[in-house]
Amino acid sequence: MAAPHPKPTELDPVWQRIRQEATAAIDAEPLMGGLVHATILHHQTFENALAYRVALKLASAEMSEQILREIADDAYARAPDLTAAARADLTAVFERDPACHRFMQPLLYFKGYQAIQAYRLGHWLWEQGRKDIAYFIQMRVSEIFGVDIHPNALVGRGIMIDHAHSIVIGETAVVGDNVSMLHSVTLGGTGKEDDDRHPKIEDGVLIGAGAKVLGNIRIGHCSRIAAGSVVLHEVPPCKTVAGVPARIVGEAGCDQPSLSMDHLIRSGSVGP
Repeated sequence: MAAPHPKPTELDPVWQRIRQEATAAIDAEPLMGGLVHATILHHQTFENALAYRVALKLASAEMSEQILREIADDAYARAPDLTAAARADLTAVFERDPACHRFMQPLLYFKGYQAIQAYRLGHWLWEQGRKDIAYFIQMRVSEIFGVDIHPNALVGRGIMIDHAHSIVIGETAVVGDNVSMLHSVTLGGTGKEDDDRHPKIEDGVLIGAGAKVLGNIRIGHCSRIAAGSVVLHEVPPCKTVAGVPARIVGEAGCDQPSLSMDHLIRSGSVGP
């Protein structure tokens, strides 16, 4: 039996805040009223609003919004972990992205956040054995958001993908909790092998813009990958790597680089 969604708004502080921000947004800009009402204020729960937003974005002439909405509503009712992860991702974006000033922004405007939630729906379908629908969602996420995440990939909670253009995460990749990455990141393979061939990103890793991590290698927790780097070998925890090919250039610089979003390599931190 599907788990019921919480109905009273006051029991969900994230959703309550989003609704308050939505009302304020309409007061400030009445022309946004239709969009904000349709996306947020029309819905009783965060789950309903997320299902509506994902379905609207992924719909096409090949798959209607209504069908996708029914799929999403069913998934969120049967798998509350999906929307728990969506809340964690939302909080991550708000806390780490200096361009995010309201909780409602990722839900309405940020394609990195929306792409991750659509991937999560596709991954759930993949695990249910509904692989063709999962592939369809992967295709639409790539077409609409410029983000290509295989539905078999494993992605943790508290994920922040800033800008999100040209993100690629391969079939056997694993991304831990509280990972942050910028645009044009690739977690890819190195050949045509048909087995476990993609990177394993541990918790708290920060991956800079344009970085490529290739092969079945492990990136240790709370490490940093500098922008534009090509990583071909495993990275120990709490280190910074940079270059093509990447090498260790120092410590991570802080306990939680994915939370601080500090990409700078300071003098004195570079190793031999």
